[in-house]
Amino acid sequence: MKDKDIRVIIADDHPIFRKGLRQMLNEEDNIKIIGEAENGKKALEMIIEKKPDVAILDIDMPRMTGLEVLKELKGVDVKVIFLTMYGEQDIFEEAMNLGIKGYVIKDSALSDIIDCINSVMNDRYYLSPSMSDFLVNRKKKFSELNNSNPGINQLTLSEKRILKYITENKTSKEIAEILFISYRTVENHRANISGKLNLKGSQSLLKFAIENKNLLGDI
Repeated sequence: MKDKDIRVIIADDHPIFRKGLRQMLNEEDNIKIIGEAENGKKALEMIIEKKPDVAILDIDMPRMTGLEVLKELKGVDVKVIFLTMYGEQDIFEEAMNLGIKGYVIKDSALSDIIDCINSVMNDRYYLSPSMSDFLVNRKKKFSELNNSNPGINQLTLSEKRILKYITENKTSKEIAEILFISYRTVENHRANISGKLNLKGSQSLLKFAIENKNLLGDI
């Protein structure tokens, strides 16, 4: 009996690259391309309408970037793979914090993409081998953050959630509205977080959160 097809949407604004990727995927018996998009807005609409198993998104697209599309897909059951020309640590870390499963450099996409799709469908992460240093650097930075701020390991789940919203520069009022809790509760959490991290001053927590935004997604 044939395994269930993996339903895939491809979004990239370069038609020649998209064609090459499509031809590559069409050679696989268990992969079915159900749509293509040339910009991020169309990709988002198509993903919501067609509900693919996997969405392959170029990070740098017109109208909406891949990162912007991913932010809009919270709660949508789809495995997202990013394609990029760039080997930049900051972009990689933002993608990881947004829950990306696969990250493929375009130069090696035709050789990496099948392994990447199979990995994310098995709920495993996949990075192009040339990006392994990014993952090592991320783990090293997070270890250094833990060592310099051991109180991070003492944060409760609620405090971690609050801290992540602070990294997005959300006010206490905005966080209270998002989480359906009182303003006073958020302020109490902020005070507790500051105490555990040994932060002093009214803006010290915000400064800490923004400076370590890319790492705090791992807590």
